[in-house]
Amino acid sequence: MNLIVDAGNTFVKLAVFDGDRMLSDQKVELDGFCNKIKEFFEEYPDIDHSIVSSVGYLDKKHLAMVAIFSKVHILSSKSLVPFKNSYASPHTLGVDRIALATAAFYYNPKGNTLVIDAGTCITYDMINDIGEYLGGAISPGIAMRYKALHEQTSKLPLLETKDILDFIGNTTASCIHSGVVNGVCNEIDGVIEQYNARFINLTVILTGGDMQFLSKRLKNTIFAHSKFLLEGLNYLLEYNKR
Repeated sequence: MNLIVDAGNTFVKLAVFDGDRMLSDQKVELDGFCNKIKEFFEEYPDIDHSIVSSVGYLDKKHLAMVAIFSKVHILSSKSLVPFKNSYASPHTLGVDRIALATAAFYYNPKGNTLVIDAGTCITYDMINDIGEYLGGAISPGIAMRYKALHEQTSKLPLLETKDILDFIGNTTASCIHSGVVNGVCNEIDGVIEQYNARFINLTVILTGGDMQFLSKRLKNTIFAHSKFLLEGLNYLLEYNKR
């Protein structure tokens, strides 16, 4: 069995795979990580390999805890990948994007695939129909946009994500919501249209924390997949066992 550790900017996601079948997944805050790791290994004593993907703040203490119970692969730009990486600066490519590209490669091995991860940032990652990773884009996520409007102005309030009734706001709050939500949706739809114009039979995967909120609001056809990154990490762990 494999343990998947995905440390993001806000939470740590943990998952257990038996082959390509996910048995369990949970989300924990960093201060509860060590206790949860012990629980996972007690519940699944057959875990013998783990992979750690961290864009957050896991330190040596957390990694040592995982290493007590299993062999650990720390995902990095030096890890083996199943696709051709044509990124011009591969050493700067985030481990989360490596995992998403891997998931796309296995999900649609002979097709053009755009993965959109709507989390703290919104990332766009493209794998073409010959298994080549081309790159993509990074833009601010929904929460980051609300926070930026509040922190970089003197009077705009900090708001939480809310659906809009009309794209024309008639209060300061509704104008902020329209600017953020309408802006993000139009950005994503516009990017998808750009990729559709260049790549035939494009498959678009939407994942990440804001997936559910956005999936019903986009005009383009997408496939929503909440576990896409975890599956990519499991594929990478298996690939790096060789």
